[in-house]
Amino acid sequence: MTKLRIFFATDVHGSEKCFLKFVNAGKFYKADAVILGGDITGKLVIPIVQREAAYVCELMGSQHTARSKEELQNLEKKIRDMGYYPYHASPSELETLRSDPQKQDSLFNQVMQKSVERWITLAEERLRGTGIQCYISPGNDDSFEIDTVLSRSNYVINPEGQVVKLSGSYEMATLGFTNMTPWKCPRDIPEEELAAKVEAITSDVQDYSKCIFNFHCPPYNSGIDLAPKLDEGLTPVLGPGASPVMIPVGSPSIRAAIEKHQPLMGFHGHIHESRGTYKLGRTLCMNPGSEYTEGILRGALVDVEGNRIDDFLLTAG
Repeated sequence: MTKLRIFFATDVHGSEKCFLKFVNAGKFYKADAVILGGDITGKLVIPIVQREAAYVCELMGSQHTARSKEELQNLEKKIRDMGYYPYHASPSELETLRSDPQKQDSLFNQVMQKSVERWITLAEERLRGTGIQCYISPGNDDSFEIDTVLSRSNYVINPEGQVVKLSGSYEMATLGFTNMTPWKCPRDIPEEELAAKVEAITSDVQDYSKCIFNFHCPPYNSGIDLAPKLDEGLTPVLGPGASPVMIPVGSPSIRAAIEKHQPLMGFHGHIHESRGTYKLGRTLCMNPGSEYTEGILRGALVDVEGNRIDDFLLTAG
């Protein structure tokens, strides 16, 4: 009977510290496959400007100064580990960027793509020859510019929009799109469009009993899709004791597909604060959550044998 050990993580949002932990998790946990399930890119470029003999940047509301090569390398590492992108700019270039949103967008896309290229190279260098399969796909927060970069490797597999084979006997259907969010991210789409995409990809599955639904968006009202309720100004609504009011924000169409097809398990993310598991019939759905801002990689380690889950563990480190 076929056995498979999988390590799954998601929502690292550009944190290089978390990404390196993800790459190393395969060997550490003796996994057969490692899967990074979406929202892999960062949100901000941090300009570093040389002023006389020092390098200066603004980070998290504070000014940081590097006066040596070692301090500069440490500063760049700190920026990457937090999920941002360091970029060396002259004072004049910085002024130009501040006054030109188009150039800001162009620079961000350029730096973001180069960072993803670095990550793919790192994964290839550390995992090639180990026998560990590596899957990395985009999520709703990731721009379409990275898709080509993710699909360029002959080792790391971008499974987005496909049904791929894991260790021969298992199938994985992957979809990074989600229903609409207040932030109108690149892969946010109306529920009816998401339902059509879910139907299209699930129709390609041959054996649901050995299939994983790697859907970035969790199923609706599953307990792993709870997020703060927001008012019109995108401020959390507070309930008794001044605690945020939590509401389900997952996808009804993804829930319906899981209930209908009953895959072996569902890997989800998207809602960082909703770490946990939920059973929908025979299907074990899990969201390992995300704590990327702290450099903590949250994940799920799953052992499967035949058409059943032998054991699972939510991890953090």
